[in-house]
Amino acid sequence: MENTGTNQPIVWPGDAAEFALTLHDTPDPYFDRAPVPVLAYDPGASLRDRREAFREVYAAIVARIGEPTLYGGSAEGPNIRWRDSRRVVLLAGNRHRAQLSVHDTDTLESDERRIFDWGGAWSADEQHDFAFLPYVWQLDRSGPGVRPIERPGGRMASSLEHFQSALELLLTAWVEQLSVQVGGDWASFSVTSGADRGRQLQISYALEDGLHVSVDDRDGEDSPERAGLMRSRGWQSRDRGWWQTDFPEPERPEVAAVARLAVTELRARGTKEPEELRARDVSCKDRGELWLPGLGIRH
Repeated sequence: MENTGTNQPIVWPGDAAEFALTLHDTPDPYFDRAPVPVLAYDPGASLRDRREAFREVYAAIVARIGEPTLYGGSAEGPNIRWRDSRRVVLLAGNRHRAQLSVHDTDTLESDERRIFDWGGAWSADEQHDFAFLPYVWQLDRSGPGVRPIERPGGRMASSLEHFQSALELLLTAWVEQLSVQVGGDWASFSVTSGADRGRQLQISYALEDGLHVSVDDRDGEDSPERAGLMRSRGWQSRDRGWWQTDFPEPERPEVAAVARLAVTELRARGTKEPEELRARDVSCKDRGELWLPGLGIRH
């Protein structure tokens, strides 16, 4: 065993799986107890290193108790739930560790609903709190257990700068968390703007393909001057009227570049406020319901 720095030893993956089974089948003695660490991350670990470290623990737990009811994650780490109407077994992470715990369903979800309902920045001048949301993405594929009857509202961005931060946090979470939970499946969405109706900006991630962003520019000139302008914004290539940029093995700098590029393009085409934006076609390989409460815009 290792030590987390909080005087709590880390259990090995096999022991973590057995503990998860105990929380799943006989939760009563463990309600209101502190989470048990099952993994500690090295300080400054890359997204890839964090992803691969978590993979072994997650695989052991799933092999023991089955697929979760809800996949997902926060800006800090994974947030995965085996849920029924009475209890939620939660495998959650932060910047330092991943932990197992069990919670009364109503209590946990009521507390989280208040965070979604009453947090957030009231103006562009205030600090946003997307990094502190219980989860910024969640995927329901009708797995074992009982899905929630309702979901809390998503956090809305107060400025395009806030939206850029929210987008960066979401994509960072996907790069670290998505493939561990859904394998090679892609996740994607399009962003549209009321200031530039009919145009789509598409963003997707999959482990095999990496991070992709593209924008429909079929009505733009196919000229050296236009190409120079688009490349100055950060676009790499043009294919059948779509400008695109790809990062096959993204880490934090590449994720930040995609978020910056997306907002730069939206601004250049007239968007001034996040209220003008909508996320469309939100999907994870067209299987289940993918929800993005931490994206900062409506969908």
